[in-house]
Amino acid sequence: MSDNPKKTLIFCYGTLKQGFANHFLMQDLISHNDCDFIGSYVTNNNLPLVIGPYGVPFLLNLPGSSRHRVRGELYSVSDSGLRRLDELEGITLGHYERLPITLTPENGGDSTVVEAEAYYAHRSFAEEMWRKCGEEGYDAYTVEMGMNYVKKDFRPKDRSLRDQIALFCSSD
Repeated sequence: MSDNPKKTLIFCYGTLKQGFANHFLMQDLISHNDCDFIGSYVTNNNLPLVIGPYGVPFLLNLPGSSRHRVRGELYSVSDSGLRRLDELEGITLGHYERLPITLTPENGGDSTVVEAEAYYAHRSFAEEMWRKCGEEGYDAYTVEMGMNYVKKDFRPKDRSLRDQIALFCSSD
């Protein structure tokens, strides 16, 4: 890791995972010693994972609302790496918020509980998005889902993601 020894465990469930559109950022952080891959993990609690506008995955902080535990990857990230992740996830724009999450290793043989953080859909639209998605979620963001993801550079420039989320949630 970089000069600052402080590390934060981050659970990635969507486009930051290996093989997905934004994993290049994790690779860059790893190459600069700002991130380490820990392993495959699953949420300890059932949480909704839904797909919003532009194929963007959102983990909703609505424990027990879904019948699924969500699978993803755990990373140990430096403070400078966190700043880059926060920027990508639009923390200051109200897209996501980084909050605590409890995980266990996905292999099933190890029941060790790990406290980490994850990027959840911002609370201002999470419940509305859950209703819009028919209160049905997924246990993992898959390659098939990832094929519908539209990178930021290819989205309309005249509308923010928050605008698109509002339109998505209000559409019939």
